[in-house]
Amino acid sequence: MSASESTTTSNRHEVGDFIRDQRRTARLSLRKLSELAGISNPYLSQIERGLRKPSAEILQAIAKGLRISAETLYVRAGILEARGDGPDLEAEILGDHTVTERQKQALIEIYRSFQAETAAERAREVAAFERGTPG
Repeated sequence: MSASESTTTSNRHEVGDFIRDQRRTARLSLRKLSELAGISNPYLSQIERGLRKPSAEILQAIAKGLRISAETLYVRAGILEARGDGPDLEAEILGDHTVTERQKQALIEIYRSFQAETAAERAREVAAFERGTPG
């Protein structure tokens, strides 16, 4: 097995383990998450066990079902590289005493949706590049 194949296998297991942990933390059954994500129960199970490499679109659907950032899953899957130590905007929003808790949650949801949209676009560009087609 080459180094790149080993990394791919490692990424599959890492993202699968992470999805399983997030699903359990959210107290979702495999069946419920598969419904929320719009993917089949067996396919989600194979992803969690590291047997399948999900596409960026599938990861985005799973992230939506888990209510987490798609970018987090993209990094775990090796689609995107982790960002450096930038500002923690969510922490800043949560620490702002000039807006209500409901407004804070709305801002964070909007921010996360923008992050997911950007990450999905980056993943599509990477996939197009890897296929050799223009993005």
